[in-house]
Amino acid sequence: MLSNPPLPPRRGGRRRLAVAALVTALFGQLLAGTAVAAPAAKTPAPGRIAWEPCESPSGEGTFECATIKVPVDWKRPRGATIDLALNRHLATDPEHRIGSLLINPGGPGGSGVGFAFSAPDSFSPALLERFDIVGFDPRGVGLSNPVTCDGDRVAAQGALLYPDSAASFAALREANQALGENCRELTGSLVDHMDTASVIRDMDAIRAGLGEKRISYYGVSYGTGIGQQYAERYPHRVRAMTLDSNMDHSLDPWTYQKTETVAMEESYGQFADWCARTASCVLHDQDARALFDSLYKRADAGELVLPGDPPYTFTTQDLQGLAFGYMYDPATWFQFAEDLAYLDAPEPAADRSLGKRGEPTEFAYLPVMCQDYDFDLPSYGTLARFERALTRLAPLTRLNSLAWTDLTGCQNWPTEVTNPPHRLRVDGTPPILVTNSRYDVATPHSWGSNAARQMGREAVFLTYDGAGHGDYWLSPCARDAIDTYLVTLKTPRKGTHCPAVWPTGPSAQRQSPSGGLVNPLPDLLGTGTRR
Repeated sequence: MLSNPPLPPRRGGRRRLAVAALVTALFGQLLAGTAVAAPAAKTPAPGRIAWEPCESPSGEGTFECATIKVPVDWKRPRGATIDLALNRHLATDPEHRIGSLLINPGGPGGSGVGFAFSAPDSFSPALLERFDIVGFDPRGVGLSNPVTCDGDRVAAQGALLYPDSAASFAALREANQALGENCRELTGSLVDHMDTASVIRDMDAIRAGLGEKRISYYGVSYGTGIGQQYAERYPHRVRAMTLDSNMDHSLDPWTYQKTETVAMEESYGQFADWCARTASCVLHDQDARALFDSLYKRADAGELVLPGDPPYTFTTQDLQGLAFGYMYDPATWFQFAEDLAYLDAPEPAADRSLGKRGEPTEFAYLPVMCQDYDFDLPSYGTLARFERALTRLAPLTRLNSLAWTDLTGCQNWPTEVTNPPHRLRVDGTPPILVTNSRYDVATPHSWGSNAARQMGREAVFLTYDGAGHGDYWLSPCARDAIDTYLVTLKTPRKGTHCPAVWPTGPSAQRQSPSGGLVNPLPDLLGTGTRR
């Protein structure tokens, strides 16, 4: 079944509704005083988090849940507050417990609570034994006072993210402003305080509430941005930190677009080369590059029409978004090849549909991105020059749909850039393990290597030589290095490379590089529709 026509892709965002509903219900019980029966909890020390037993959606693992109050505006610490939702999976070997391992799955918009609930299936026994795995929904996300916006306005803005004239660019700017103001009306002043600098203040409040002098941290994707800036502000409160699939907060608008677009072109090239050497790929006997180019030209001419009632005209944006989503994990490439073959020759009787567009009401992504990056452009002419230059850089895929909608979605966004881009200044932390895959469509390898260079002597950079996003579940070599480092503080050598792992056939799922662990990112982040 083909993936949904892409709403603007994100590094994180919508979770599976069933999981979200169950997690919400669990916290509702907790806050209402009807959590699972358990011995009375000890009264926490002043300022400490008051944990209560709770259950995960799967029923696996031993969990506790809580909330903690933080200021809406850290510049006014005695002003309005919100409650952040927390949970933790208790260390299975408490006698040898090291401490708390805070985690974040990315986004902006991914649920850290959902991430922690997945821990029994998603993290190695080595980490589960020695750490309390602590998740939190960042401000404005999930169960932590979520940013809400009118679904119709979100859809209307999403339809304008690829302007092709000065008039449509002006309409986009108006729609962005209207959407941002609507989010503020429905959510309150929190919308103006969604930047990562505020999130790291929240995370340090959680550290203090845990009673930990120093914390360990694992962040992936946007979660690396949280970790980078936490290490910058609180270097002496870090025990260990792994940053997997890194953001680069130093980038100007053009460099952001260029690096992401090159990553998209290179990633699709890896898919095409893999298909050419893999007999079980349905496009094995075709040129996957030529096929994509042909599909793009047909879509651009309005000639890529899929059967249905009514028929659906597949656009260039649909095609780019489809390809982008499949680049997250090579394990999905067999299906991607089948989808491309279907697009090339759709069969009316085939059991395939594009699904329905959702009407999301939770919308934390742009409020964070548009306060963390200064993407505003002076005119449509500048945007058009960007587009032409990107097409020269990536003549096959043309642009990276994620980066492009980051750029266009922030035009005239009605909040200030409160956490503007800057080079990292990290000094005084223990060694920080920074990992990136060589072909990562969402957080390019150049971002990871650049972030490591900015950190300097504090960073140890490891490259996974394969493709995809989230090295922990893609590379046994990277996962072993991460586990060893977090438990023992022993880092791999600087400049270490882990070999690529490619899917080889129908049995590849049983031989998954995840080593039997479940990669939680697709469910948590809605990969292919929103980050």
